[in-house]
Amino acid sequence: MKKIFFILLTGLMLSCQTSKIISTWNKQNISLKKYSTVLVLGVMKDNDRDLQVKMENHLAGDLRELGYNAVAANAIFPAGTFIKDDTARAMAAINSKNFDAVLTIVLLDKVKEKYYVPGRMYYTPFSNNYNQFGRYYFTMEDRIYEPGYYTTDTKIFWESNFYDLTTRQMVYSAQTRSFDPGSKESLAHYYGVLISNNLVKKNILVKPLNPDGF
Repeated sequence: MKKIFFILLTGLMLSCQTSKIISTWNKQNISLKKYSTVLVLGVMKDNDRDLQVKMENHLAGDLRELGYNAVAANAIFPAGTFIKDDTARAMAAINSKNFDAVLTIVLLDKVKEKYYVPGRMYYTPFSNNYNQFGRYYFTMEDRIYEPGYYTTDTKIFWESNFYDLTTRQMVYSAQTRSFDPGSKESLAHYYGVLISNNLVKKNILVKPLNPDGF
């Protein structure tokens, strides 16, 4: 029952989310493989640390909901473990925990766009006004236009790559665009659902067996 509820909830969230995958790539002719433990690792600037933690936690949590063993990097590695240009240190930290796969979340760019939202025109027939032009004219004149306005929309571009640490190769990559996130929490929430389900759809992650064996 819990699994059915999660599937229904996932479908509902995917229908109204603010993130969309714009392109994907996956390595061809690879054998289906069951990964024992997947590390979810965000790659962002220091001033986006709070967002990074939320993104890691949600994506790892959504993978666990689907039955996979996933761990958010912030849960086991202290801040400062992954430093720019120190690849050796990063790999040593990852290898020490015996992960066999890494799923990254990279914030590629943030773009703010200002655009004009036109007013709306209303039309509702009032039969009692049709026979008197003056009354009809002034009544409808008040209802025709609603003033437009300017607003700013933030678009965020992401990339998530899945690396097999046994072969040291990338087997999957997805580029995603998010807009009007509303909050960091909702942004991380919808992104996690989107990417975790796409990994299953692309057969990068083998669907786990349920307790009944099928």
